[in-house]
Amino acid sequence: MAGDDAALPGSSPGPVPVEVPSLAEPGGHYSHACTGGGWVFISGQLPIAPDGTRRVDASFEDQAVQVLANVREALLAAGSGVDRLVQVRVYVDDIANWPAFDRLYRQWAGSSRPARAVIPTGSLHFGLKVEMEATALL
Repeated sequence: MAGDDAALPGSSPGPVPVEVPSLAEPGGHYSHACTGGGWVFISGQLPIAPDGTRRVDASFEDQAVQVLANVREALLAAGSGVDRLVQVRVYVDDIANWPAFDRLYRQWAGSSRPARAVIPTGSLHFGLKVEMEATALL
């Protein structure tokens, strides 16, 4: 029954919100990460510093480094890691920024090569330049 907190026999509990104390509080009604069924889902991470500072005036590269750090923190808090990524979706304000992101991402991801999409969006929330969401195995 919807709203019933008891899990059915043989089913995994879920979804379970993940608290990520190393990141700023979410700016809306969502969790930075949520687990369920052996998966972790990372909400779109913007270049927002742990103290809540929106890195609007930072260069694209600095914003991208912050986003990658935020995704890593959320993965680790959920009990996963970059090496467990299955899919990544990256939103950029301008496709011209893609080569810079790809270079930084390649260093960040190392030998991990999850499925990936890039979506040029125009202006992002708060005037930021990059956002990334991800799905990984626990």
